[in-house]
Amino acid sequence: MQWKPLRSSRAQAPDDPSATCLVEGEASGCGAGRLTVGLLVPVRGAAGIWGPSARACAQLAAEEINRQGGIGGREICLRVFNAVDECRDIPDLLGALVREGELDAVVGMHTSAVRSRVRAATAGRIPFVYTPLYEGGERAPGVYAIGETPELQLLPALEAMVRQYRARRWVFVGNDCVWPRASHFQAAGALRALGGEMLADRYVPHGCGSYRKVLEEIETLRPDAVLLSLIGQDAVRFNREFGASGLQRRVRRLSCAIEENGLLAIGAGNTDGLFVASGYFAALANDVNMAFKERYHGRFGERAPVLNALAQSVYDGMYFLAALAAAPEQAPRCAPLAFRSVRGLSWRGNARVQQPVFLAEANGHFFQVVRQL
Repeated sequence: MQWKPLRSSRAQAPDDPSATCLVEGEASGCGAGRLTVGLLVPVRGAAGIWGPSARACAQLAAEEINRQGGIGGREICLRVFNAVDECRDIPDLLGALVREGELDAVVGMHTSAVRSRVRAATAGRIPFVYTPLYEGGERAPGVYAIGETPELQLLPALEAMVRQYRARRWVFVGNDCVWPRASHFQAAGALRALGGEMLADRYVPHGCGSYRKVLEEIETLRPDAVLLSLIGQDAVRFNREFGASGLQRRVRRLSCAIEENGLLAIGAGNTDGLFVASGYFAALANDVNMAFKERYHGRFGERAPVLNALAQSVYDGMYFLAALAAAPEQAPRCAPLAFRSVRGLSWRGNARVQQPVFLAEANGHFFQVVRQL
């Protein structure tokens, strides 16, 4: 597919590239006879580190589906939007495109704050497949959430850290937004049930310049572990400062959102004692993932954007959309939607998603899977 730039929905200051809702590109030939899918992923801003791999995974899935006859006989055409928290125009921009019949579906990998805007824009008129981990509880008509929830991911990982690594005293640190706050609330209750203690629960804005005060509090409180619910570059900066402070020698860290791109950016010298829970790691050695990696690198080369859980969720999301379109309207609700999933996802509704979830420990620039949760 060839990409060409389009105009933004409104004029943007040149020094604020992350805030634009620019339609980053569209596949040549979008129009009548094709099924236009809006791909909403962070292109710039704090979460922009996820953009290249997410776009590549979406493109790979679209090309594979098109070779198989497309969706309902219609070839997929992708239009990419910069889905960052700073972008406030998404409801207006997407809403207009939906009303004008220029979008047939949306696949999104972005924060929950952006999800609420996309949900308002689509209003159940077109399918909206939401792919990343999130706090759970999405029930709006037309929104299909397929990512990990705390019940599947965070809470089992927290229990493993308490029981296996004797991490009973915790400090929670997250961005000041929906997913960290909701996840921390659930984690605090689970930790109490396990006999543990939350010493502090701290939130920082996106783009926080320094974590010195948070790190000083961690030094004072002397927890066994830190739960990190920081996103993108914020997670990178925190972990760099954490490593430089020397805390990694005695305090473990657990995250559900750090992936392979972030790990590379954090630096091998700052990853001791860093654990991540996720439904996907590029290091998984099962046959399905090995075949997926072969297709991915065969398409984009050995220097392709690094595979990771957030990007891979978009690949599964594209196949979920294709299966959703093909499902009979009277299909039994108790039966899972059958679709091609690298992760082995089972979806019977947003409240009934199942998939394997793994706990991995950082080993320099790589993740080593410790166990299945």
